[in-house]
Amino acid sequence: MEVFSYISGIITNRGHKSIIVNSIADHEHILFGGNPNDKISNLVGCIKRDSSVFINSKNWFRGKFHWQDGYGAFSYSRSQLNDIYNYIAKQETHHRKRTFKEAYEEFLRKFDIKYDEKYLFEFFDLPDDSKLV
Repeated sequence: MEVFSYISGIITNRGHKSIIVNSIADHEHILFGGNPNDKISNLVGCIKRDSSVFINSKNWFRGKFHWQDGYGAFSYSRSQLNDIYNYIAKQETHHRKRTFKEAYEEFLRKFDIKYDEKYLFEFFDLPDDSKLV
């Protein structure tokens, strides 16, 4: 998709190695090799800002598109790259079985990450055929 290429370009232009960008209608996954000279929060802010401008310039949505506040960032070892890549590539398949909220909360529990539900994303119930442009 055009927006995935655009986001990949943002990542590359900031000195990171873009590996895969994929999404469904309510969330996006990005796997990249990090540039230690760029904070993840700065990268995510740039991705959200610049891709919002790009998406709005394409008029893909009625009204103005914007990303939700917040993000999740997790690190993985090189030995896990193939598994993570395949998970991201098959988002539609994974979320036919369980929602993003179910998967995200399971992930937090699996890695014993303490959280307060009031600080989680705003989760949406989506129709089965939902896709991001």
